[in-house]
Amino acid sequence: MNAQTERLSHTGPAGRIEVLRDRPDPALPARGTAVIAHPHPLYGGTMDNKVVQTLARAFVACGFVAVRFNFRGVGATEGVHDDGRGELEDMLAVVQQAAPEGPIALAGFSFGAFVASHAVARLWSARQVERVVLVGTAASRFTVAELPPEAHLASLVVHGEQDDTVPLASVMDWARPQTLPVTVVPGGGHFFHGQLPLLKDLVVRHLRAPLA
Repeated sequence: MNAQTERLSHTGPAGRIEVLRDRPDPALPARGTAVIAHPHPLYGGTMDNKVVQTLARAFVACGFVAVRFNFRGVGATEGVHDDGRGELEDMLAVVQQAAPEGPIALAGFSFGAFVASHAVARLWSARQVERVVLVGTAASRFTVAELPPEAHLASLVVHGEQDDTVPLASVMDWARPQTLPVTVVPGGGHFFHGQLPLLKDLVVRHLRAPLA
């Protein structure tokens, strides 16, 4: 991602987890650690995905340490794909080792947003979760967890209007019973081609906005 990116190794339930960490400018107020989950491992998803990198840049610009990691079976991470169950445990293991204490943010793209939603549900009452960012949430393909009502103000859900991988309607069906707002990018596809700067701006705006 940049010359300052650190390559690390954490220990997960299936073995080694490959991790990349980016630190913000020391002049920025420290906000905590953001852990970001990547898209579906069986369809080429990795921590180097452009949307995941965009999320990391947004968090770093706002004073968060940004941590990306490869799910089991991807890159140098050990283990085999587990349909989200083991991947949730991978994410929780990364959170525990990258930020054993202090404020955290949880984010994900596509399959990673599905996994991150369950991490939010698991950790909300136990950790200081500063922000949640879910992009291209794979609600048509997986059972995405409802976000705790108390998490709504701290959460940003972004989806492309013309996403042909995960239809916008499926995300609205997930969000509607929760009365959870969804930010729709006009003309946006699943991977936000040509619109990554806009996606970054939306995330930065959310991270910088004071919570009511």
